Amino acid sequence: MRLTTKGRYAVTAMLDLALHQGQQRPVTLQDIAANQEISLSYLEQLFARLRQGGLVRGTRGPGGGYRLAKDANEISIAGIITAVDEKADLTRCGGKSDCQQGEECLTHELWAELSETIYQFLDNISLADLIQRPRVLEVAKRQSGKRESSMNEMPATQKVSFQEPPTSGAS
Repeated sequence: MRLTTKGRYAVTAMLDLALHQGQQRPVTLQDIAANQEISLSYLEQLFARLRQGGLVRGTRGPGGGYRLAKDANEISIAGIITAVDEKADLTRCGGKSDCQQGEECLTHELWAELSETIYQFLDNISLADLIQRPRVLEVAKRQSGKRESSMNEMPATQKVSFQEPPTSGAS
């Protein structure tokens, strides 16, 4: 499986969304970008694909953002990766069986089986499974605390008053 940044970021963003699913308002991409340190423009591209894949629903306008389109237990990690056009394939030929001058290479079957095993492993893990893991909850709590403290550290405003320039006594 060639799991690139695209697949990793998609899973991370969806997990962040699942962790905040109970909130009254949808989760903004800006919130996910800040929490997970992922570029906002990259998240926009990923969420377009996740929306097309039926995994998220978007709400436009003030108070808008994203929610999961399905229950967290119905969204597998493999489903997320597949939605953003990643493939669970470790073969050199992309599963086409033409690795060596149009023929299968010596190890094609090995890599094809490993690819299938990895896909099945990830397909058996749902977002609901992940959000119940103690380590995931620890990290989410740390991120939440970090986010709240950074909001409290907003720059202080300073009152500035301007005085009228003195007028000359010449009439």
